[in-house]
Amino acid sequence: MLTTVLDTARVRPADRTAAWTEVTGLALVTTLISFRAREPEQVSARIQTLALGPVQLSVMSYSPLSSRRTARLIRQSDPELYQLGLTVAGRQEIEQARSSAALGPGDMVLYDSSRPFTAVSGPPPCGTRTLLLQFPRRLVPLPEKDVAPLCGTVLNARTGVGRLLSLMLTGLVETHGDLTPGDTVRLGNTAVDLTAALLAHHGGRQDVLPAESRRRALFEEISAFLVAHLHDPGLKPDTVAAAHFVSTRYLHRVFQQHGITMGEFVRQQRLARCRRDLADPAQRTVPVAVIGARWGYPAPSDFTRAFRTALGMTPTEYRAIAQPARPAEGPGEAHGR
Repeated sequence: MLTTVLDTARVRPADRTAAWTEVTGLALVTTLISFRAREPEQVSARIQTLALGPVQLSVMSYSPLSSRRTARLIRQSDPELYQLGLTVAGRQEIEQARSSAALGPGDMVLYDSSRPFTAVSGPPPCGTRTLLLQFPRRLVPLPEKDVAPLCGTVLNARTGVGRLLSLMLTGLVETHGDLTPGDTVRLGNTAVDLTAALLAHHGGRQDVLPAESRRRALFEEISAFLVAHLHDPGLKPDTVAAAHFVSTRYLHRVFQQHGITMGEFVRQQRLARCRRDLADPAQRTVPVAVIGARWGYPAPSDFTRAFRTALGMTPTEYRAIAQPARPAEGPGEAHGR
């Protein structure tokens, strides 16, 4: 569950900077923080956290500020964490390990808690919203020498694995209330695998990732590809494998390790969307065959057969149950329109 750790709107203006410094030092890492507001009343900040096993996802919004992690603070306390920040709104500038990055919405950056860094958000009066994924450095199956040059640099979150990781982080925030404890641990591991894959891609070191990490990241990447192409009735293992530069045999192995076949995954995803559309009152007049074709069943008979096999009823019967008939209008009601 996403928990609000601090909202400075509930703190006296004079105490907001100290409260934010203390709370972020406990929830994240200790830094020296200075808000760039002219008046204490203009300082605003909020942090929410979601535990994902040993991984934590934080949702933060704050008015313009500067944050410094110094060598002295590191000597005093270092949890040895990597932090991956995704800027959702606003702008930030980051400096770490002799690298600097100017970040806007959709950009990612990696921090290392064991190295000094400076972060500045703004300019005033614009606020910033960030998703921050943090996890022990030991969980990343990459040598430190391969990761260090990437700290403080912009990581592409608009294509490939970066895009997939970005969508996953925003999706976790949107659906956190539906997750079980087992879900959160599994998704935390997946987020770390995707982060490792992103870092390996940017560092040109995909070869050093363990096979298991590569397979888990590939599963998430192919799954996202399949969901984006559910409308295509020609979605076959050989074409999907070719699109991801792997053999069909390897593709089958990747899905097998997740207890499902690619065909079953596609079928489940397609039928889930068909059920959603059939139950949607706004689509009451859309023909059943059109909904089936929309999600990869161009032949009505194939759609009906697949639906009946999975749910024990036809799409039309399902719609009748999901959308009870509207009450009949009386003569007076109809005349009154």
